[in-house]
Amino acid sequence: MKKSLWVSLMVVLISSIMLSACSGGGNTEENGASATNGGEASESAGPVEVTFFAPQGKAPLEDNDYTKLVEEKFNVKIKWDLAPTDALNDRRQLLLASGDYPEVFLEGKFSNADLVTYGKQGVLLPLNDLIDQYAPNLKAMMEKKPYLKEAMVSPDGNIYGIPRLNECYHCTHAQKFWINKEWLDKVGLAIPTTTDELYTVLKAFKTQDPNGNGKADEIPLTGAPDKSVWNGNVDAFLMNAFIYNDNSKYLTMTNGKVDFAANKPEWKEGLTYMHKLYSEGLIDPASFTQNDQAVSQLGKREGEEIVGSITTALLSYLVDTYDDNNERQKHWVIVPPLKGPNGVQLAGTSMGLSEFAFAITNKASEAQQIAAMKIVDYAFSEEGSLYSEYGPTEGIGWNMAGADEKNVSGGAAKYTFENLKPQDENVVRNDSWSLLGPKDLSKEFRDLFATAQDPLSGKGYEKRLADATSAYTAYAPKEVYPSTAYIRPEDTDAAAQLTTAIKDYVMSNMAQFIIGNKDIEKDWDAYVKGFDGLNLAKYIEIYQAAIAKQ
Repeated sequence: MKKSLWVSLMVVLISSIMLSACSGGGNTEENGASATNGGEASESAGPVEVTFFAPQGKAPLEDNDYTKLVEEKFNVKIKWDLAPTDALNDRRQLLLASGDYPEVFLEGKFSNADLVTYGKQGVLLPLNDLIDQYAPNLKAMMEKKPYLKEAMVSPDGNIYGIPRLNECYHCTHAQKFWINKEWLDKVGLAIPTTTDELYTVLKAFKTQDPNGNGKADEIPLTGAPDKSVWNGNVDAFLMNAFIYNDNSKYLTMTNGKVDFAANKPEWKEGLTYMHKLYSEGLIDPASFTQNDQAVSQLGKREGEEIVGSITTALLSYLVDTYDDNNERQKHWVIVPPLKGPNGVQLAGTSMGLSEFAFAITNKASEAQQIAAMKIVDYAFSEEGSLYSEYGPTEGIGWNMAGADEKNVSGGAAKYTFENLKPQDENVVRNDSWSLLGPKDLSKEFRDLFATAQDPLSGKGYEKRLADATSAYTAYAPKEVYPSTAYIRPEDTDAAAQLTTAIKDYVMSNMAQFIIGNKDIEKDWDAYVKGFDGLNLAKYIEIYQAAIAKQ
């Protein structure tokens, strides 16, 4: 009888354990939850807790409307590991070096070399299978945009990170040049199309008093260092009439062969031209030192205009382009790429990819990996990208467009920023992730939004930038060095050191040649010889090897 009672008790205990296991979600992961293939929250499972690394914003991300939306949609509870934006890279490196890093980097700013290095160490997980199984929107985008897929696949065939796809209206050709059309009309000249014509225009700006105040206070051409004003350095635009200038690594591509631009005779010719402009007072001396605030003060000063042209991606550095009542901003037009003395006429060109924002580490359980991938994939859907960038509430961050609203190309728009509900200026909006994490900001997505059709109106600035960019498209080089090429792991340290040293050397000497502190004829050979000491041959070899996928 005792034996029979003992057996009965054991049957009840085992049955109880089995019943408990069946009702607990069927997952033995450490966080006790699993994500469903459909992407919606599971009613029977508790949320997957996962830590995201991201930059610190002005409002708490745990209370963000979009955070709450994806947490509910994908049955996730996000814990945030935040760092100041200007210290993001340093904080990321410290975490990785310590071994105490989070399961997910939502905004890690990884270079492709970082991905390969940490991928080979096993710190970052391959995402290939997760993308195949849980990221249909991202997979579709990779097929639609082959350069995105090419950038994501590392030399070993694995995908360790996901970038933000950002095909903005003005980013593809950002090395632009803007000119004061009212001044052109005053001196009776047309928009310049060659370097000789630009010289004639700038000379007229300096000598013919186009602002009509009887003073020789005109600045024919101004700019600023790139670190302060996006593509504000004067060579960013002008050098492309002599030889291709990517304004970064100074690399050129011909039939897949990598070469260097800044030691070529054509580069010397470009420097000679710019020195001529400078020596005759046509280039603002402050172009080599001033910041964005100084440029803004030039454009917004009281009285007559004093600036005739500027090299920059965005005219808004100089004048208030969003103010319909600002007549001054309507004076400015884009100058397409100039043709140089040897027929060179090129536009600086870049790809629409950020650094790799998203990566999953080996700290993540299977459930955490799946949940994180679904959150990222959602941002590559139209709805997810809309909500992520502008918030999930219609009327606050966006509205449905009216039947007569058009996009930058003049086609029908789907969304608009018109008639939004007034917001308290003293309250920081906290409804979207804005530029945080991977998402679809492709041209196709941007074309869903309405813009004013008058490019000179305050609300038509995006169209103005789009129209300006289209004036450069035909002059893009046949080949440009891919910004997302993978540096071999063994070359990572050397590439970083050489790239910094060579860029500093080019920029320093460029300023000295243009200003005249160095004589272009007497000092050119020594300048070229100086690249030997910087190991330029190794620099080119590293970047050539980087585009040969292994």
